[in-house]
Amino acid sequence: MSVLASTSGDILDYALAAFFILSGLGLAYMLARLGGTFGRLSSFIQGTERDLLPVIVKAGGTVDRVNEQIVKLDVVTDSAVSMADSADTAVRAVSTALTTPVKKVTGLAAAVSHGFSAFRARHDVGEAVAVAKEAAARRESELDDELRGAGRKSAE
Repeated sequence: MSVLASTSGDILDYALAAFFILSGLGLAYMLARLGGTFGRLSSFIQGTERDLLPVIVKAGGTVDRVNEQIVKLDVVTDSAVSMADSADTAVRAVSTALTTPVKKVTGLAAAVSHGFSAFRARHDVGEAVAVAKEAAARRESELDDELRGAGRKSAE
């Protein structure tokens, strides 16, 4: 069959065949290049695995050592909290041991002063004793209030 004797359908068939052949060659070239790219990517990933694995192992060891130090620090902070609690208990005990006698002495001083004044003014022992007891109780209460106020100011 000659080119002049070809019909338009034959020419379209030849053009389509040429298109498919060229498309196949183009796809084969692109797939070959893509295969090379995947080969290089695979090699890169393997190298990264090889180089990164020791770093990950070292990082894991470092994290383990940091965790051990955190556990030790936890023990230290627990000890510090325990010592602070013990010191607080000791301070409270000393404070209580000192404030009770001071309250009693100031109450006694107020009782003697007010009782003696009441006795000199009215010459009644019973009333002087009652005034003395009331003055002692009032002074001890005032001292309690003063100590509580001083405790709040020092805590601020």
